[in-house]
Amino acid sequence: MSFFNRTAFAAVAATLFLARPSLAAEWTIDAAHSTVGFSGMQTGSPFSGHFGKFGGTISFDPAHPEAGHALITIDIASAATGDRQRDGAMPGRDWFDVAAFPTATFEATRFVATGGNGYQAIGRLTIHGVSRPETLPFTLEISGDTAHARGHLDLVRSAFNVGQGPWASGQWVALAVGVDVDLSAHKGG
Repeated sequence: MSFFNRTAFAAVAATLFLARPSLAAEWTIDAAHSTVGFSGMQTGSPFSGHFGKFGGTISFDPAHPEAGHALITIDIASAATGDRQRDGAMPGRDWFDVAAFPTATFEATRFVATGGNGYQAIGRLTIHGVSRPETLPFTLEISGDTAHARGHLDLVRSAFNVGQGPWASGQWVALAVGVDVDLSAHKGG
């Protein structure tokens, strides 16, 4: 192949690569029809709650999940369980310390199809200034320009330094915490 032909081939290949359209679609979270919840045990009794404020960006195409990305931000001060004493304690220094750590984030750097309508969001969860790799399994239903995802993640709160002093052990509040995600989103902005 001559220099000219190699140069022309390289230019065409580079143009095709650089002109390649993004494989992931942009989705906007419908916060009014979405929830991020949590559950645990306190003195042997189950409790549950939710975060009232969260948002983020999602780029995802089920045909090319590996090209996807998401960044979800949760306002930790919006945590509520319906129990006045618990809700009053959660923002404090012994628990979430929202003055120092007002948000939690989950950044999915890629998605993996697991069969049927199942996927995994693989990324990093940051709570209370601690960032750890986490994988969120979820199911996804898409109808037209609307998507509905549901997932569950089990965490150990002490891995994120949530619960200090007398709350550091699981004696009063269990270390195991469940996080439930139920998101509705619309394609486009």
